[in-house]
Amino acid sequence: MNQDLSIITLLLHASFVVQLVVLLLVGISIASWTAIIRKHFALRRMRTLNDEFERDFWSGTSLNELFASAAQNAKLAGPMERIFASGMREYQKLRERQISDPNTLLDGARRAMRASFQRELDVAEQNLSFLATVGSVSPYVGLFGTVWGIMHAFTGLASLTQVTLATVAPGIAEALVATAIGLFSAIPAVVSYNRFAREIDKIAISLETFTEEFSNILQRNLSVHQPSASGAVAGR
Repeated sequence: MNQDLSIITLLLHASFVVQLVVLLLVGISIASWTAIIRKHFALRRMRTLNDEFERDFWSGTSLNELFASAAQNAKLAGPMERIFASGMREYQKLRERQISDPNTLLDGARRAMRASFQRELDVAEQNLSFLATVGSVSPYVGLFGTVWGIMHAFTGLASLTQVTLATVAPGIAEALVATAIGLFSAIPAVVSYNRFAREIDKIAISLETFTEEFSNILQRNLSVHQPSASGAVAGR
């Protein structure tokens, strides 16, 4: 007689440990796909906001106007805009304290931007460690379920006097399902982790480049003319 070897049937007849492993892997897979989708849209939003601010920054708008706009839209600002706002805010705070030394002003702005850059990078890297863990651990969890299922299958066959392929196949097949689901959980996580890591590296490079460019602009302003007492920087 033909046996039903569909995945659902195999799982229903699998041992409790195999079913538990499969259930765990399915939950991990759902959480992994949720993290992948959220990270995809988060990184795309970061790139869009950075591009929009960079266009505004190089459009000729004064730094004071850009800073005022960044302060008003702090919650909706992108990483690059927040880094810019951090540098300008620190610069103006130092000016309000009657600090006029160009090196002190520039170093303060740079330190503020570096701290803001690190915070933005930490936000961008959220859930990457989870995807890395899923990609590395899921196959072993599935393999554990497979080994346990095969042990359970052969234990059940020990009492039989005649063993054929038809009696062995269902037990082996239901055990191998755990490995298949483990790979199904791991492969998207690994691929997404590598892709997101490359995208975050590109974002980090663009933010570091902007930090250096903005620092150079502040340095030119400080060397060409002394800012007003209010600490404003009119342009580039």
